[in-house]
Amino acid sequence: MVDLIKFLSVFFVSFCKSRSALQLENIALRHQLNVLRRSAPKRISFTNIDRFIFTMLYRLWPKIVGSIAIFRPETLVRWHRLGFRLYWRWKCGGKGGRPKVPLELSDLIREMNLANPFWGAPRIHGELLKLGFNVSETTVATYMVKIPQPPGHGWTTFLHNHLNQTASMDFFVAPTLTFHFLYVLVILDHARRRILHVAVTTNPTAKWTAQQLREAFPWNTAPHFLIHDGHGSFKGQCTTTAKNMGIRMMRTAPASPWQNAYVERVIGSIRRECTDYLIAMNERQLSQILRSYVAYYNQSRTHLSLGKNTPLPQPTKTNTTGPVVAIPEVGGLHYSYHRLAA
Repeated sequence: MVDLIKFLSVFFVSFCKSRSALQLENIALRHQLNVLRRSAPKRISFTNIDRFIFTMLYRLWPKIVGSIAIFRPETLVRWHRLGFRLYWRWKCGGKGGRPKVPLELSDLIREMNLANPFWGAPRIHGELLKLGFNVSETTVATYMVKIPQPPGHGWTTFLHNHLNQTASMDFFVAPTLTFHFLYVLVILDHARRRILHVAVTTNPTAKWTAQQLREAFPWNTAPHFLIHDGHGSFKGQCTTTAKNMGIRMMRTAPASPWQNAYVERVIGSIRRECTDYLIAMNERQLSQILRSYVAYYNQSRTHLSLGKNTPLPQPTKTNTTGPVVAIPEVGGLHYSYHRLAA
């Protein structure tokens, strides 16, 4: 509004100036415009007041399109036609066309649609006719909520629906004193977050991994699903062995560790709570340490996802009078606490 007032004041003051003064002022303004165009961005934004002013000038003097330098002449013509349409739309008052649907009816259409996502417009239209509403099927379709089709089951849904039938496995590496690497295989049960098996090797092959599956799932205890990544040792003979055991191998997508989040989380715990605090001498020593950690993890370490219980559930002590003793675990890296009988 301030811009419009400034424009009108300049417009009326210009009538009091001489012709030569107006010409000199016009030259000065044009030069200032050229200077600003060199430093201004290529695309200039205009407000509605700016468009209104230029449109009015165009109506008073159509030849002004030849003097415009900051936008194209067809832009001014488009603004004028837009103003023409808005003017007649306002003047006609929006009359004509179908009558507006009452708010009660439109809300009822949306409510029916959300409560019955499998109903189409014909079904909802029929229900409305039974209730005495005089409305067309096209109007019903207009006010229906656009409900997207439910996506396919993702990994999160799959894992939650098959916790009791799923295990996962993955490798991580541990450095040795002699600057070599040892490969550690971890197999985890999803239902109770229990570490089923750990094994250490210097050369993980498909044959070696297949043998670890046999040791991890004896006596028909194999899960229905076994999640793994694209590691080469999970192919070939390992896949054949899993199939013979009735296990369906579920390979994650490349570079998607979140699809195997349970075992990745456990591996992180093993690193932070065990292997980061020691230097393995050899394969045998690391195996002994990891077996000790697995016993601590399954029997003594509580988990938030298990209601602060352990993977192998422990009974709650009812005796509250005996002394509490600390028992070292994993060579003294951790402690478990037990209450002795009074």
